[in-house]
Order: sequence, then C-alpha cells, then structure tokens
Amino acid sequence: MDTGSYPMWEKYRLKQEHLVIGLMSGTSLDGTDAALVHIQTDMSGALQQIELVDFVCVPYSNELRDVLIRLCSPGTARVDELTAAHFGVSEWYAHSVTELMRSAGISTQQVDMISMHGQTVWHAPVASAFPGPTGAGIDVVSTLQIGECAVVRERTGLPVIGNLRARDMAAGGEGAPLTPYADALMFRSPTEGRLVQNIGGIGNVTVLPSESSSEGISAFDTGPGNMVMDAIVRQATDGRQHYDPNGSIAAQGKVDQGLVDLCLEDEYFKRLPPKSTGREVYGAAYAVRLMEMAAKRSLSLEDTLATATCLTAETIVRAVKDFILPKVQISAMLACGGGTSNATLMEMIRQRLPKDIRLERTADYGIPDDAREAIGFALLGHEALMGRTNTLPAVTGAKHAVISGNLTL
Repeated sequence: MDTGSYPMWEKYRLKQEHLVIGLMSGTSLDGTDAALVHIQTDMSGALQQIELVDFVCVPYSNELRDVLIRLCSPGTARVDELTAAHFGVSEWYAHSVTELMRSAGISTQQVDMISMHGQTVWHAPVASAFPGPTGAGIDVVSTLQIGECAVVRERTGLPVIGNLRARDMAAGGEGAPLTPYADALMFRSPTEGRLVQNIGGIGNVTVLPSESSSEGISAFDTGPGNMVMDAIVRQATDGRQHYDPNGSIAAQGKVDQGLVDLCLEDEYFKRLPPKSTGREVYGAAYAVRLMEMAAKRSLSLEDTLATATCLTAETIVRAVKDFILPKVQISAMLACGGGTSNATLMEMIRQRLPKDIRLERTADYGIPDDAREAIGFALLGHEALMGRTNTLPAVTGAKHAVISGNLTL
C-alpha cells in the first residue's frame, strides 16, 4: 500500500510495529529519563505487546537544577528566566534522545515519534480567581510544564507530542496523575488487586482492581515523595548535596512521631480522591517550615530526615488504608521511582503496610523502577496518535475522557 500521501498519524495507525520514545523529567528535578519502547498492535490497532528496548537517564547539572528550583517558587521565579528555561530544557530532552539512540544503536529513521512530558514548574488544580472576558471573575485551574516541543522536533527530526496535561484540565480534571492509564496496560492482573506506587518528588498511587476494566481504575497523589527529604538535604548542605543517598542519613536518626502526627493534620491528607498536589505545596517553603519545627524540638539533621522520611511512608500507607482498602482488595504494592533506592524509606513502608500486602517493585515485573513514567508517557503518546482517549476521568475528575497532547510535526 502506498502511504506516501497519508498524514503522519494515518501512516502511524496503519503500522503494527511502533518504536516510540517517552521523555520524562519529574518533580525530583534529578534529570531526564528517555525510554525507547516497542509497541505492537493487531490489525484492528488494539495493543498487543509493550517492550522496553532501552533506557537512559541524563542527570541535570547543578546549574540547571538551581534554575529550575528558582522557577518552581513564586518568590524567586522570573519571567525572562522562565522563558529561557522553556527553550533551554528542550536541549536537554533532545540530547537525551541522541544518547538513547546511541545506546540502542538505532537511527531516527527507525523511530516513529517522541512523547514528552516536559518539566513541571507549577501545578494548580485548585481553582483560583481570574478576570473573565465578560467582566465577571472566573475560576481557573492551571498547570505549566516547560519544554518547547518545536525545539525537540528540530533537533531530532521526529514528530513530538507534548503538553499532555492541559486538555484534561480543560475538561474539568486535575490533569494528574496521567500514567495510571499506562499502568493498567502494563501491570493489571486478572487474579489479584495491585497498587503501583510511584515515589518521585511527589508520591502517587494507581489502584488496579483484579480483572479491572478502565472504569475500575483509580489513582491520586498521596503527598510528598522525595521532595521534602531532598529539600532538607539541600538546605542543610547549602546545595552541596541534593538527596539522602540510600536513606543513610535518615537511618542514623530517630523519628519524632509527634512532629509526624502534626504534619499529618494537613488538610490534603484527609481530602478524598481524586486529588493531586505538587511542589507549590510540598516544595522548599514547606521543607523550611518543617526544619524550623524540628529545630524548636532540638532535632538533629539525622532526626529531621528520619522524621521527613517517616512522613512520606506514613502518607503513602495511610492513603492505602483510608481510601483504597475499604473499597478494593489488594495483594501487592509495586513501588517505582527514585524513592525505591532509599532503603530506609522502603523499610518504613514495609513495616506499615498490612501484612497481607506484598511490597514489590515494578522491576520485578520487567519495568525498571526509574523507567516506568517514561514508558508510560510513550504509551500515552501512542494512544493519542491511534486516535484513542488516553485519560481516565475517574482518576483525574474530568467530565469526560479526552485525547490529550499537542502534536508538533
């Protein structure tokens, strides 16, 4: 069949073998993840197989991380720096694609497209007042992921899908979490209920009931993941260190349960899902307040980090107990994200989980812990190009499912 005159998306849908690159940089601000994913479909376009071909992570430099940290705070963000970063971070994404193709030993001619998340600098799912076009005020929800798709398109020569959160928010959703759609494709089981617990800067959980249909899936942000812990380390070391390696500092401290309980009074932890949060709530300012409370209680850095680590573990497990187990029978929690390398955090989660729930990792199911989100965004881009909705209203709270993402040809 001659497809030379077909639009790009029509050519894509006629194929049964697809190579897609998923790009992800998360709220931990640690770097760019790039996953090369082989997606196989049948003659009808239905998904048959997902395979990770290769994966690379390009760490951010300290200079870039410092810029992004400033842009994530209203008190330090500048519009000129934000605009420059919108284009500048795209060069990091393009470089990651180059590194991925070099690692995999392939050329751009073999890749169908790139699906890129961008770098979140602000996520505001709770409505705020804004001047309306008729003179009356309107309520607006908003989100901003920087990273200019046109730059990545020019540098790589590949079509790029980006801006994947905006349309869900336009449809009344929170625009997050998005990867549960992909989690269902990768991890659902016909015989047992599972949780996919991502521990990035923010923690989020996907609930996959046994024999789940898309209507049975739910997900929400549990609260801070690594974000508060990382911010405390940066503050305490004047930026010389950005995280607690393997949780080794926290392991030397003692948890102040009274301070944990005080933090757990936060309204967010009691709010019913669907819900999402981000750096604007649990970023540097929150960490400073926590450190000030810890200082008043004469806590050492080790005790403070142990307490912050416990806070993340408690919010993850309490979310399971409060919002999931009363409705769904769960047999396993599959952890992923950077937090899985924190042995102290993982042990705290294990101790708090009900004994009949196994704590495992997505790596045990063939999906590396740090690659799951990049793979997920590759799948979201694939579904969009196939002309299928790629959001779950039950997860985000939107009025209806949408085909989310902007295509740059």
